[in-house]
Amino acid sequence: MTARGRTLAICAVPFAALVAVAALAPLPMSLAQPGLTANVLGDNKSKPVITVSGADGRSASREDDGKLLMTTIAATPPDATVRLPQVLSSWFRTDRAVMPSEAVYPEGETTEEVEKHNQDEMRQSQQAAVKAALGQLHRSSRDVRVSLRLADVGGPSAGLLFSLGVIDKIDGDGSGGGLTGGRTIAGTGTIKADGTVGPVGGVPLKTKAAKRDGASVFLVPKAECADAEAELPKGLRLVPVTDLDGALGALKALRNGGRVPGC
Repeated sequence: MTARGRTLAICAVPFAALVAVAALAPLPMSLAQPGLTANVLGDNKSKPVITVSGADGRSASREDDGKLLMTTIAATPPDATVRLPQVLSSWFRTDRAVMPSEAVYPEGETTEEVEKHNQDEMRQSQQAAVKAALGQLHRSSRDVRVSLRLADVGGPSAGLLFSLGVIDKIDGDGSGGGLTGGRTIAGTGTIKADGTVGPVGGVPLKTKAAKRDGASVFLVPKAECADAEAELPKGLRLVPVTDLDGALGALKALRNGGRVPGC
């Protein structure tokens, strides 16, 4: 072996060791993928997601023949061990995302703390969703009682779909039909009590969850149109929204063949 060959061989040993250590070392990253969807007009774990009482009996009990799917992403928990091979494998897949852990979870929080935080956000989101829906219908919480239940899901991103579900359960399209027009409509977005829809993050993965579970339309916060378009599944139509009133207008246009906004 030449002197150059011996030098390369000697250098290769620590390099290989370094690569092995890097491959085995945990990284401060989180991996995400399309998560579950849930039809807010139907049942979750054998119980209705939305229960309305005190409203007009016929409209409150009317069934919608379509679906309103809230969407989620599934991310590795904050205490999960993520290594380089997993990151590299996910990096080149369109149905996976690799993100710094601090972009997903507050630094230093345990899985239990994160779950509690997400549950708190979900409760606040549900309260805002009910207020927005009743305000849209000019109803009072003294006259209409709404109960929302969705097991194993946290965070605020189902707010828009909850509001639409409550409106569908109470009033439908206002003419005896449902909001969906028989379609499977998915979406995401936070909501404030005044009906304002806000961005949520993770939209590209949520569109894939929506398409996987049969949706043909996806309601997206207008500010996240570009993200949604980047890796949009074929056959899924994006409808941008900025508030609850606009979302209802878009659903009406879809049912009646009117002009529907697009990203």
